[in-house]
Amino acid sequence: LDLGATENDVLQFEAVGGRMSYLIAAADDWPGLATSFTDLTGRQPMIPRWAMGNIASRMGYRSQREVEDLIEKYEQDDIPLDGVVLDIFWFGPEIKGHLGNFDWYRDSFPQPQKMLDDMEAKGIKTVLITEPFIIKNTATYEEAIQKELVGKTAGGEPYHYDFYFGNTLLIDIFKPEAQQWFWNIYKKHTLTGVDGWWGDLGEPEVHPDDLLHVNGRADELHNLYGHEWAKTVFDGFAQDFPEERPVILMRSGFVGSQRYGMVPWSGDVNRSWGGLKPQVEIALTMGMQGLAYMHSDLGGFAGGYKDSELYTRWLQYGTFQPIYRTHAQDTVPPEPVFWDKKTKDIVRRYIDLRYQLMPYNYTLLYENATTGIPMMRPLFYVDDDPALFENTGTYLWGDAFLVSPVVEKGATSQAVYLPEKAVWINYWTGERQQGGQTISVPLSIDDIPVFVKAGSFLPMTPVFKNMEAYHSGKLTIHYFHDDSVRTGTGQMYEDDGETNDAIGKEQYELLQFSSRFANGELTLTISPEGFAYEGQPAKREVQVVVHGLASEKQVTLPNAKSTWDAQKKELTIAFEMGKEVKTILIK
Repeated sequence: LDLGATENDVLQFEAVGGRMSYLIAAADDWPGLATSFTDLTGRQPMIPRWAMGNIASRMGYRSQREVEDLIEKYEQDDIPLDGVVLDIFWFGPEIKGHLGNFDWYRDSFPQPQKMLDDMEAKGIKTVLITEPFIIKNTATYEEAIQKELVGKTAGGEPYHYDFYFGNTLLIDIFKPEAQQWFWNIYKKHTLTGVDGWWGDLGEPEVHPDDLLHVNGRADELHNLYGHEWAKTVFDGFAQDFPEERPVILMRSGFVGSQRYGMVPWSGDVNRSWGGLKPQVEIALTMGMQGLAYMHSDLGGFAGGYKDSELYTRWLQYGTFQPIYRTHAQDTVPPEPVFWDKKTKDIVRRYIDLRYQLMPYNYTLLYENATTGIPMMRPLFYVDDDPALFENTGTYLWGDAFLVSPVVEKGATSQAVYLPEKAVWINYWTGERQQGGQTISVPLSIDDIPVFVKAGSFLPMTPVFKNMEAYHSGKLTIHYFHDDSVRTGTGQMYEDDGETNDAIGKEQYELLQFSSRFANGELTLTISPEGFAYEGQPAKREVQVVVHGLASEKQVTLPNAKSTWDAQKKELTIAFEMGKEVKTILIK
């Protein structure tokens, strides 16, 4: 895609093969463009809430015992954990020669069902890797040939070729019989308690042009392969597990792959500062194209560079990206439990914050599913200045947060642009800054620059060990006040965290938040809307924390208790509420 590089004001597109189509979407503003584009290409269905939690992964866990020991380490270090991803060693003892063995390698995983059951009892989910390649003489090799499930030569023979993992065949994912065969493998393991699936190498990684699929040559279909693979898994869940939300982790897809639940990541990035730096831009660009769940291997994947500062900065950034998943080659440990105490303590605090913010973060999933607006948003979403097209280091996390990850080693300060027409409050210090300017933020290893827009509501819960223990019965709603903000709005979406299409089934609720400031009086309103769902709290213990008041104020709300923290300038109002509207007057 040549955007005026060769000829000014001329857009040129060329491809090796395949059908050429242009999709045109337009809107009056940037958020509207995301909505318009996903009206056309499809929206991402909500993933289960556990998939937003802390997920441990590496290349890879080599035995059942190693997985059990890992979970024990997270418990000992008091770090929340929601999932474990098993890479290629779940089906073989070595990296090479085993793709196509879609079953447990019993020498290393002697009791897989017991492992899955024990993990489930602790609220920890399991994700397994699969690839579309079948290496010669693996368990499914003869069957795939006999049933004609693989790509062929021009002479009609199975197409064999060599690549890194061995001499291989490639599943013809466009053939209905191959789709059903592949899905039956997923179905078998899903029935035993596997909770999510990772489709790797799905470009496909090596895809010779003279390999013939049932509907064309490799080059004509190459960019569609991962898309069709995700659709195969998604449609399988719709057919056989219609009440479940699938988790489909894949690094390859196409326009519209989000409608098949695809959760993409940025591939095998280098474990370096150069690997970290482009991750925000990658995620923002993908989000604007509908693939809002784009994320990165936290800590970086490839290479033996071990740097606690880099690791800390990457995992701090991860708190404000859609998926929180550590993953790497095991030359350097990707999980925080294997790092030094200082690093571990900083990372734990950020993981805890992610769990506290779950009501806010989960609401971003709802907004993406219903409007197409991504969770990570470029600054020009609120400040429509073409100069901000070049600002790829700072972004918005929903409407409330502005985040500026640290991507330079040893940095002691960072320039951060704050969009205009807003007041921005430093989340860590409470310091206020007027928008429309670039400020210098002092840095320490403890934190990255994070700001909250004045007039924002942040619903939060206490820290919990994983989503199995999640409950919004104790809810803290932070409101960030500034006298210049006359009105503010926010919302909180809640359901049971797992029912597929809870929105369409009317099994959810919305808490609508609003503020109004006039004549020195601040009015805050919480309005419950929606329907009932399993696990919905009949009553909530609510604390509203108002930040930014100059002095102690009088609170009008029946049966509420208010306290004033003069040092922090915070007013806390505690009360109980059910489905009634609550209006708080502060003057």
